[in-house]
Amino acid sequence: MGNQQSNKQLSEADIRAVYVEGEAAVVSLVSQLVGRLDALEAEVKELKGRLGKNSRNSSKPPSGDGFGKRTRSLRRKREKASGGQSGHSGQTLEWSMTPEFIELHRVHHCSGCGCSLTAAATSEVMARQVFDIPPIELPVTEHQVEVKSCPACGTKTQGCFPFEASNVVQYGPRLKGMMTYLMEAQLLPSARTCEVLNDLVGVAISEGTLYNTRTQCAELIAPIEDEVRQAIQAAEVVHFDETGLRVNRQLWWLHVAATDGLTYYFVHPRRGRLAMDEMGILPAFGGKAMHDGWRSYQGYDCEHFLCNAHHLRELQYTLEHTGQWWAFHLSVLLVSIHSQVKQLKVQGEAALFGEDLAALNARYDAILDKGFELNPIPPPDKTKPKKRGRPKRSAARNLLERLQTHKAAVLGFVHDFEVPFDNNQAERDLRMMKLKQKISGCFRSEDGAREFCHIRGYLSTLKKQNLNILDAFVELFSGNAPSLLPQPE
Repeated sequence: MGNQQSNKQLSEADIRAVYVEGEAAVVSLVSQLVGRLDALEAEVKELKGRLGKNSRNSSKPPSGDGFGKRTRSLRRKREKASGGQSGHSGQTLEWSMTPEFIELHRVHHCSGCGCSLTAAATSEVMARQVFDIPPIELPVTEHQVEVKSCPACGTKTQGCFPFEASNVVQYGPRLKGMMTYLMEAQLLPSARTCEVLNDLVGVAISEGTLYNTRTQCAELIAPIEDEVRQAIQAAEVVHFDETGLRVNRQLWWLHVAATDGLTYYFVHPRRGRLAMDEMGILPAFGGKAMHDGWRSYQGYDCEHFLCNAHHLRELQYTLEHTGQWWAFHLSVLLVSIHSQVKQLKVQGEAALFGEDLAALNARYDAILDKGFELNPIPPPDKTKPKKRGRPKRSAARNLLERLQTHKAAVLGFVHDFEVPFDNNQAERDLRMMKLKQKISGCFRSEDGAREFCHIRGYLSTLKKQNLNILDAFVELFSGNAPSLLPQPE
């Protein structure tokens, strides 16, 4: 208590001393205190803004939202009720006209008096069907090749073993495909994969065998992956994105380039231009690139378009933390125009023209003007030394400048209906990678991370083309993997 009192008395003494010095000293002290108060208020506002960011109003992933309940969503309410829709055929077991097995359960005694019914005629047969899989076994196929000597010259000629019989003893394509499917498609850790195979198939497989099989799979995929990369590079519209990936306790970056039918992943220690150059798609890409506005993308000579899903989240954040309604009006404008574009695409239109386009541009510019009016550039603080670079701007001001400077990239989906409204395709393609880290943590080696990304790109492409993943793995380990590129008609 004594220390607190002395501090209080000292503070009061300082204030009285300033008062004695005169009016100028008092004004100077008050000005300093007001400036300090303004700085603290700005710092509190910034910290509250950081705490208020979540997956709904920023680029933070849903995993960072914690256990708080989300009461609102950016998605518009659908007219259809949840659940199965009227007229939907559904999925259920259907009666088979050609069952593989028929078991007849005979009646031997009367349930009433116990009399023998062995000689009695059958008046009716009732039937029920059970769908099940046969007991899983691990049969062994021995491949033999003939060796013959030529009667004319004596040369010995040997037959050829099939692709899957490359060693004296090995596992077959179906079991290898199941190993890879469980680890890479279903994201099971290696130990649990061994447990599943032991319980279901009855085969004891080591984790080392799993990793060797994954390495073999990645090697077989390599030429297919190179074809996919070249096809994406030649595509008209490509989605690009990147996300953090933990490799050997270090922060690496997973880059994705994707279309609606192809996916290519690339893992690299860097996030920016160096990684994108080594990825080998953007340097020679001449189509339409959809991304989130990360500055490294802007240096490539192609058409650039920005993700409006990001803009909608940032506008939501601006509305929540500043109360500025221009953000809401711009969100409504973007969503309504997107809905109109989808209707016009169904009608066979290719772009928005005429009065509709002029009205959109006028409304867009008017909303931005209102936003700039509410978010002017802060005047320079002459009491502080001048810093290099432009003065710091608010998040709302930065958003407004981006929406104005890159207006053509924001509204690209209006001028060309082939351009998507958002970059959700790339974000969906990255989602499973984050799930992998949640389940198994970081990758312990660079090779393991790269192999996983090679295989996941192959899986993603298979799913986009509605191909059976397990069957594709079996064909891959049999040496008969088909090309994933669209075949010419």
